[in-house]
Amino acid sequence: MKITNYHSHTYRCKHAQGDALDYVRTAFQGGASVYGISDHSPIPDGRYADVRMALDELDSYEAAVRRAQAEFPEIEVLLGMECEYFPEFHAFYEDELLGRRDYDYLIGAGHYTPIEGSWRNSFANMDHPKMLNAYSRHLIEIMETGLYAFIAHPDLFGCSNEFWNEDLTSCSRDILSAAEETRIPLEINGYGMRKEPVQTSNGPRPQYPWPPFWELASEYDIRVVCNSDAHRPQDALASLEETLQLAKQFDLKIADLSHLGSSSRQAVPLVA
Repeated sequence: MKITNYHSHTYRCKHAQGDALDYVRTAFQGGASVYGISDHSPIPDGRYADVRMALDELDSYEAAVRRAQAEFPEIEVLLGMECEYFPEFHAFYEDELLGRRDYDYLIGAGHYTPIEGSWRNSFANMDHPKMLNAYSRHLIEIMETGLYAFIAHPDLFGCSNEFWNEDLTSCSRDILSAAEETRIPLEINGYGMRKEPVQTSNGPRPQYPWPPFWELASEYDIRVVCNSDAHRPQDALASLEETLQLAKQFDLKIADLSHLGSSSRQAVPLVA
């Protein structure tokens, strides 16, 4: 199987290290054939600026990816971006990033959840049915836009819960049903395996990926993407083996993302 990774960051997001060339160099040394740089997108109104690049850094970011492409022609290096979805900025994602700036792909992420007129951090607060329902609705909204190649770490609620329960099952089934209907792949994200584990009375476990979610996923006709979500150059291909093993454990089908690039902007139909 080819070694690929479509989720990595740069220093511009303020919580990662290195630049595009550093990640691609490590990926080349590790035998990767496709490598996507996908830092956190700026938001036009400047919100959450402490964890993402600024608008005026877009040009330097794109230049850094182009340099990596030029220096490592042996690897297919893709220009991507990990984006929140705020409906008022739909045109920014579609017309500016995918359109004028010609990005190869966008990743949809629900780091923040809209509920009761405000946006809440999805890394916390996910232990209440109302919040879980809002989270699943938001991920479904992201999928339905058709802007995103796949959805990042859909099981992010693993950070907030000690044990699996029926509320998590309901939330997960809503997400999985939408992924099946929209044909948007879901990401098994390796970064959660490298973070501080969740401490439970049964012992520690990774924040995500959370196996019960992916066991449920095996009941649906969906595809998955296995990624490192690298925030350091030395982690350019980290945790890929573990994420692929999880996919294999639950007999999940790997999405074919070979269509990504300037000639295509949306996920292709699923194939058997």
